Amino acid sequence: MATRLLVVDDEESIVTLLKYNLEQSGYTVDTAYDGVEAIRKAQQVKYDLIVLDLMIPEIDGLEVCRKIRTEKIQVPILMLTAKDEEFDKVLGLELGADDYMTKPFSPRELVARVKAIMRRVDYSGQETEMEKIESKTIGHLTVYPENYEAYVQEEALELTPKEFELLVYLINHKGRVLTRDQLLNAVWNYEFVGDTRIVDVHISHLREKIEPNTKKPVYIKTVRGLGYKFEEPAPA
Repeated sequence: MATRLLVVDDEESIVTLLKYNLEQSGYTVDTAYDGVEAIRKAQQVKYDLIVLDLMIPEIDGLEVCRKIRTEKIQVPILMLTAKDEEFDKVLGLELGADDYMTKPFSPRELVARVKAIMRRVDYSGQETEMEKIESKTIGHLTVYPENYEAYVQEEALELTPKEFELLVYLINHKGRVLTRDQLLNAVWNYEFVGDTRIVDVHISHLREKIEPNTKKPVYIKTVRGLGYKFEEPAPA
């Protein structure tokens, strides 16, 4: 089945350009020109990725992102922002975006970024970081990488693709101290302008979902001055 994307932008010339280049790369592309239309299509169609402009009519990109995540639609979201727009990338990531790009950019750059994101959430059976471990139970946490599922005491967790990949990477390297830069490079696949707050935001989200007490984490430990370490909880 072809990978299906949704491109959301109110500038018709940009939509046409991105649609053409993405289709040339083998993707099936739907389009939307405002936030209301974007939410409606995301509710009706199971997309593999959404390219979402920040400043769109009716409902802006951040609110679209928040609404999609509130409805438990776990599609990867690539946010687009203009260079002169006020945009806090950490806020965007907190609301559920997986990545962002700043305009202007070339269509080739965007296609490359889309491919990188799709590789990170690849369901095609190729070996990825997530497929290097089978289902695994640590404490009350059970992860099924091949199914993109995680549970705490048999209760399913609602994780974004990025949160899930980060969790699996931490589990793969259980007991090792991982710096924020290492996590940026491994999970985000490229340098994120050295902004390690992005790692901290996602660690915080994971702790909220897997830790019994976020103030006294038993799984994801902070190693002061270095980074983070995933550990097996001590027996009760």
